[in-house]
Amino acid sequence: MLKLEFVQPIRDKKKIDTVKKILLSKSVRDYCLFTLGINSGLRISDLLNLRISDVVDENDKIRDRITLREKKTNKTKNFPISDVARKAIIEYLKTRNFEFDEPFFLSKKQNNGKAPLQRDQAYKIINNAAREIGITEKIGTHTLRKTFGYHAYKSGVAIEVIQKLFNHSTPSITLRYIGITQDDLDEVYLNLNL
Repeated sequence: MLKLEFVQPIRDKKKIDTVKKILLSKSVRDYCLFTLGINSGLRISDLLNLRISDVVDENDKIRDRITLREKKTNKTKNFPISDVARKAIIEYLKTRNFEFDEPFFLSKKQNNGKAPLQRDQAYKIINNAAREIGITEKIGTHTLRKTFGYHAYKSGVAIEVIQKLFNHSTPSITLRYIGITQDDLDEVYLNLNL
């Protein structure tokens, strides 16, 4: 049985935009992490394990697609980079020098060489920005993935497609996972009005 974390997606698009602005004002890296996370649906472990070579080709151009092996499932994941994510990546890469084989999201704590940003630090970054704008629901690193799924569903993407993207076994697990609430379900009855 899939263990569901009880963090929530960010449901309000205005709050997403405000979180982006807060993160961008503090760190382009953190802004890029959040933006790529909510536009890819990747697990935080896969986001933090990205290498420059996953995102940039040998000619220092942003790739059209990211291909990686998921840490949790060991399955290959291949997806296109959206325009919004591409812009965030470009802005982030302008702020740093990089080598092809190093971590994409660098930790600011440089112990032995260039280390990737750690999960606990990513949690603090996301949680602090959410609290700063008054989000009181439980927010964590999984919020990025859940926000992607929630907004995909709300924009009309079939739950079965999101289920496949997330490698869930049933649509009901995906609905619970992305935080579809009774209010969301009631909206169907209230807004259909045939």
